[in-house]
Amino acid sequence: MSRPMFEKAMLGYLPLCADNGRELTSVAFMCKKDQCTGQIPGTTPAIPGMFPAMFPLATGQPFGALPVMPVQAMTQQATRHARRVYVGGLPPTANEQSVATFFSQVMAAIGGNTAGPGDAVVNVYINHEKKFAFVEMRSVEEASNAMALDGIIFEGAPVKVRRPSDYNPSLAATLGPSQPNPNLNLAAVGLTPGSAGGLEGPDRIFVGGLPYYFTEAQVRELLESFGPLRGFDLVKDRETGNSKGYAFCVYQDLSVTDIACAALNGIKMGDKTLTVRRANQGTNQPKPEQESVLLHAQQQIALQKLMLQPGAVSTKVLCLTQVVSPEELINDEDYEDIMEDMRGEGEKFGTLVNVVIPRPRPNDAAPGVGKVFLEYADIDSATKARAGLNGRKFGGNQVVAVFYPENKFAQGEYDD
Repeated sequence: MSRPMFEKAMLGYLPLCADNGRELTSVAFMCKKDQCTGQIPGTTPAIPGMFPAMFPLATGQPFGALPVMPVQAMTQQATRHARRVYVGGLPPTANEQSVATFFSQVMAAIGGNTAGPGDAVVNVYINHEKKFAFVEMRSVEEASNAMALDGIIFEGAPVKVRRPSDYNPSLAATLGPSQPNPNLNLAAVGLTPGSAGGLEGPDRIFVGGLPYYFTEAQVRELLESFGPLRGFDLVKDRETGNSKGYAFCVYQDLSVTDIACAALNGIKMGDKTLTVRRANQGTNQPKPEQESVLLHAQQQIALQKLMLQPGAVSTKVLCLTQVVSPEELINDEDYEDIMEDMRGEGEKFGTLVNVVIPRPRPNDAAPGVGKVFLEYADIDSATKARAGLNGRKFGGNQVVAVFYPENKFAQGEYDD
């Protein structure tokens, strides 16, 4: 390859057919067959195990005296992390050309092209085995606009559009807009604004350690105890549709980001512990300089709101209602028979530690009368019991089984 052609390749006009140690250029099909060896013709062969030679040496030029990279090429390289988008969940039929054509057409349809006429996509790399692609845009702004395309249907399947793992939010903020243009015509491609498209930027929150049975509505309600969300995504397995136990969100009021992180991080959810932090920060995130009273209050609000949902958090204690009536608990023999029946039923699902059936007291309104509490040795047994007992008929009544807070049970508070 001649020197002028090499510089054009560095400027993005021609592809370099080389393995850069991380991924293969996806447009290698444009290269001549005898030039796709990862080596520029006329250069010294690459040392095995080392990166291929990227700069040809002129005749008589001493080794180590590399030519200066053109300024535009340096700019292209510096902005590349902010111009690429990750597209996941691709169908097996996807290829580089179909992905490039699709996203170029979609970007034009929503009004997302800002770098002038022509296609927004300049390069595509596909990993067919893992069904994802890196799509490189012409500009940082166009890549940010592409973030609004999360969930778009490509060849019959919804795909995820995210930032790549090497995306640097702080650096990207100096290169161009980091959020999609709010005036994009997403309706033109069947998308609704304000869903997952608002999930980018330094205020994106990672929420990990979620119990797998938590629904989107339950996670949303927990997070929204601190304020309305601008974007939310509960990550699910593509094959099963089940939650993977973590989510991302962005608040409309960015000032509550650190408060929510500090209040929710470390909360016990059944047998799991929440990890809540800014997505672009490590696990050693310092707590914000807020009053401890405020943080405690916010945490209590979140917990109380969550506890209002029957059975939202799994515990070792199960509360059964619609099982017995107060009248059936007055006679001692009847009471003992009911205790034995409930113990026998409860032991079918695991190790039963305790059975509590509050009884009515003369001239006193005893708390919890009409309820049956089953305490198990572990959450797994309680979960099995809930699945097995909820909805069953007992004495002509349909049983309602929900998890009950362990601390309230331990304190003898049965009236919740």
